[in-house]
Amino acid sequence: MHGFDERLALLKREIVAQGRRVLDLCTRAVDCFFDGDIQQARAVVADDAEIDRVDVAIERVSVPLLAMGQTDENAIRSVLTIVKVNNELERIANAGVVIAEKVLESTKFSERIPDVFRVMANSVLGVLRDATRSLEREDADLAQQVLLFDDTVAQFKLQILLEAEQAVTDGKFSAGFAFRLLAVTKAVERIGDHATNICEQVIYLRRGMIVRHRPEGWSAPAAPEHGNNH
Repeated sequence: MHGFDERLALLKREIVAQGRRVLDLCTRAVDCFFDGDIQQARAVVADDAEIDRVDVAIERVSVPLLAMGQTDENAIRSVLTIVKVNNELERIANAGVVIAEKVLESTKFSERIPDVFRVMANSVLGVLRDATRSLEREDADLAQQVLLFDDTVAQFKLQILLEAEQAVTDGKFSAGFAFRLLAVTKAVERIGDHATNICEQVIYLRRGMIVRHRPEGWSAPAAPEHGNNH
């Protein structure tokens, strides 16, 4: 049986590989939505099975690792971070599948996808890419930069909602197309939300601090609070 350090190193490689796998799935999901590519959409849905398999495998390895009696705070924090990031990656993949499934719906639309959605989708994929890089490198500075982009994603979503509503009113969008666009927009937003959660975990891993969010935007990490679950 390998020692704690060897098993932790293997687990880190697995979570980094899972991050790349999820990024690839989401990139292909967005591409197939832009292109209306049914074959690619089916491949995205099918490939989620491997992500689910690895998700379970990582969790099964992580729990016994915590039971090995390790007392080093950073080592324990590393395992906890992997468990939490693993969950975030699985949810990101689920959002990618939602996008692909919208492509597979029987109803076809002739409306053009708004440019602002393309900007939002590409920006969120960039957020996910940087989140996975910050995880691989354990780079808290990069993770912090990603968190600063969080409000921009919300602004994109609001703009799409407003433009879609106006387009339906003007007869430029059918209600069916608008609903599909908004469903995909929400899925893209979820990808961004979970990606920023990964960045919070990277900051926690490297600095042992809890990242706080406030109404006015991202704030500097605060020291962990004891006896407060809020």
